[in-house]
Amino acid sequence: MNLHSWITAHNNAYAYFGGSTQIIVPDNLKASVTKHTSKELVLNSTYREMADHYNTVVMPARVRSPKDKSSVEGAVGAISTWIIAALRNTHCFSIDELNEEVWRKLEEFNRRPFTRKKGSRLSAFEEEEKFALSPLPSTPYQISVWKTAKVRPDYHISVESMFYSVPYEYINRDVEVRLSDSLIEIYFNHMRVATHKRLYGKYGQLSTVRDHMPDNHKLYVDQTPDAAIEWAENIGPSTLKVVRYILDASTNEKQGLQSIFSLKKSERSYTKYEIERACKMIASMTNRPTVKSIQTILKNNKKNDAEQELKRKTEISKNNYGFTRGASYYGGKDK
Repeated sequence: MNLHSWITAHNNAYAYFGGSTQIIVPDNLKASVTKHTSKELVLNSTYREMADHYNTVVMPARVRSPKDKSSVEGAVGAISTWIIAALRNTHCFSIDELNEEVWRKLEEFNRRPFTRKKGSRLSAFEEEEKFALSPLPSTPYQISVWKTAKVRPDYHISVESMFYSVPYEYINRDVEVRLSDSLIEIYFNHMRVATHKRLYGKYGQLSTVRDHMPDNHKLYVDQTPDAAIEWAENIGPSTLKVVRYILDASTNEKQGLQSIFSLKKSERSYTKYEIERACKMIASMTNRPTVKSIQTILKNNKKNDAEQELKRKTEISKNNYGFTRGASYYGGKDK
């Protein structure tokens, strides 16, 4: 039995009982026990997690000791034989139909009177055992698998060919990933740092949380036409004219916003005055301004401004000789 089937069987059993048992005594199958010696017991991490979820204790039977739970083994055999025999001539056309028939026969089997004492298996359970069950948690346990992943430079991890974001501070770090049917939980040093809904379907899908992004990436994803116009108005009328043209001329909105974002990044190296001046210059040269041409003008203007500043300082230096005193100042005569 694989791990998923094993956990599902526990979920279904506890749902049927209406509570969880205080102790579980499983066999030593790999889905429940990783290592079991006279000195050491290591449970499967997922199985241990399930037991914690239901507030129950796992006490596996001794290795090669089937008599530890012989009554259970016998009951399972009796139920299986009775239900299979009862359904041997039943035709089902789907797994759901088969499960319904098995469920109906199980109820019938549990209500069958004992042959040597009063009552049935169902009445014995309700009268003698049900009171000892622990209350069920609000939700059934979701089977999970643990994996290790490394956070990529784009602050995402790859899990089964899907990509999930992690706070960018963890780039190049190794993280532990808990996979359930519906969730992806990411842990660093036993602390959960990210949670995503699990992705299914076409490979390569991304789940990205805005708060996981560095600031420059947030600026990019926050781009909208209104935000671009607002930024341009804050720079100047020529910049606004250029931005409006780019938005109108772009084949799609995303392409236009990407170009404007490149222009906005110019604020890291240039002042608002320099950007506005470059936009004014390009607007006087062409009716089809591009961000690349504006960036070229910005560079050239920067270079020209530096040359002009150097020339100005040089001229000032040449003219700045101070006061020259004639010979008469020293008691002589000027010649």
